[in-house]
Amino acid sequence: MPLWGVFRATGPARTTGALSLALGVAASVLAGCAAPDGTGSAKPAAVRLPPRHAGFDYQIGGAYTPPAGVRIVSRDRSDAPAPGLYNICYVNAFQAQPDERGSWPRDLLLRDAHGGVVIDRDWNEALLDIGTAAKRERVAQRVNRWIDGCARKGFDAVEPDNYDSYTRSHGLLDAGDATAFMALLSRHAHARHLAIAQKNTAELAGQRRRAGLDFAVTEECGQYDECGVYAKAFADRVVDIEYTASGLRKALAGWGDRLSIVRRDRDVTTPGSKGYLRAVR
Repeated sequence: MPLWGVFRATGPARTTGALSLALGVAASVLAGCAAPDGTGSAKPAAVRLPPRHAGFDYQIGGAYTPPAGVRIVSRDRSDAPAPGLYNICYVNAFQAQPDERGSWPRDLLLRDAHGGVVIDRDWNEALLDIGTAAKRERVAQRVNRWIDGCARKGFDAVEPDNYDSYTRSHGLLDAGDATAFMALLSRHAHARHLAIAQKNTAELAGQRRRAGLDFAVTEECGQYDECGVYAKAFADRVVDIEYTASGLRKALAGWGDRLSIVRRDRDVTTPGSKGYLRAVR
């Protein structure tokens, strides 16, 4: 996971959460039977999936003109999509960034038996409490407003991060909580004609239909020998970011003719910044 937490943005417009969810389900039905996605599942006809084995750039640390050959770009929700490309909108969905923690209701921050907020120590982010259906609905209301913002800007898809946060919850959350919450986001994204990505979390790739997920955004699947898990689950609709030369070599050797793969610097910086790196071979 790269050091890009400081680049994540805050603050979008409001909608009504319960009504949004109801409308989302209805819109998915009204969108009609969907075209197959290559794995036997169906999506609303208006949802466009990313191309397979396409040039990719990961720009969540700041937008810039995509290099030649790029067809897929992922950017933070605070940025605008890149004209003419397939655009993925990054959203931190399962954890609260340090500068946003105070804006969340206290009871929606996951707390331990002593009342302390459970923190992802790597990023100093509070875990959101998705442990009950009622709390999942309330957290989804806010995240869905961010998804609405992605749709209004013209993105094609959304990338909800920290799907695996339950693994850092000290047993207070489980995989079922994560999958149920992701399903809420997926229904809303599809109603807004957005595809939705599974971010990392190889152990839940087999739940992709239950969670309503369309493709995968992975970090270092080459480095950790996980590309095959995602390729099987998502019929090669996988965009992968590697952060090391060895990881890139492994990803390309095994999957270079099937997946969309790029190497970036861990800070995901912009061209001209110290440490900027982007490589495809």
